[in-house]
Amino acid sequence: MAEQFSMDILKIDCEKETERIIAGMRAALAQDLKRRGLVVGVSGGIDSSVTAALSAKAVGPEKVLCLQMPERHSAEETEDLSGLVADTFGIGKIYENISGILEATGFYRRYDEAVRSVIPEYGEGWKSKIVIPNVIESSGYNIFSIVAQNPEGKTVKKRLPLKAYLAIVAATNFKQRTRKMLEYYHADRCNYAVTGTPNRLEYDQGFFVKLGDGAADIKPVAHLYKSQVYQMAAYLGVPEEIRNRPPTTDTYSLAQGQDEFYFSLPYDKMDLCLYGKNNGVSAATVGEAIGLTGEQVERVYKDIDVKRATTKYLQMAPVLVGEVPEIGGKG
Repeated sequence: MAEQFSMDILKIDCEKETERIIAGMRAALAQDLKRRGLVVGVSGGIDSSVTAALSAKAVGPEKVLCLQMPERHSAEETEDLSGLVADTFGIGKIYENISGILEATGFYRRYDEAVRSVIPEYGEGWKSKIVIPNVIESSGYNIFSIVAQNPEGKTVKKRLPLKAYLAIVAATNFKQRTRKMLEYYHADRCNYAVTGTPNRLEYDQGFFVKLGDGAADIKPVAHLYKSQVYQMAAYLGVPEEIRNRPPTTDTYSLAQGQDEFYFSLPYDKMDLCLYGKNNGVSAATVGEAIGLTGEQVERVYKDIDVKRATTKYLQMAPVLVGEVPEIGGKG
């Protein structure tokens, strides 16, 4: 069993998968959404790039609009790579720097105040990110830390109390909600639908902001493991510099990998753990395939369950306290 269980288990026929996805997108637009095109927020990351490519195939590039929405904490390459995606697939693009909106909402002030509650010297010219311990190395609670770098390059790391952690996350969520607000503005203006870009790993584990990047009319790659998204990227012709770029959150001013902030492992190993969890594969078998012990994979399995439980509300529709009949029904 261990010999058969490898990354190859997630190999897909990209041609068939592409046809299946674009057929589903066309049907959703025509039958359910009643919209004539698609808006895609592009970051220069793999998921939004593949979503843009699929959107262009589904409705034609002339009926797709790519939005570039960087801000002052974005990585330097974000603007160039997001523009490259649109240009590669012949899609029109609109540049919306959201720094001004974030300044007006007090994001930068709120974020800095939260960091200073832990690192008082944090100020102008500093950069920071939050990180989490590697779950396979510790069976205890996942306690976040703040990592900050001063203008001279010296790094400080401090454990984050819950109040400061919540304040930092609440502030950074302004970014995703601001971007989604602009996506829906342009969608309404053009009578388009808004696409979501989460892959299966992110969708399953709640790695998105409610009413932020979690809000969308259609999510074309939410059923694909991230390694499958990379396969699709190669098939669809996503530029090599994007396919070779490590997955990042592009949320904090310091460079931050997704496995530092949220996931237990790099995406390729995390995919196999999630697949194993979903399909009843023993932790020992998965561990042998990815170079971990069965005990370490059991910790990952447990972390998957915890994230599913704690982020369930992100997937929920609003809770109604009284019965409301379905549209078209009696009552």
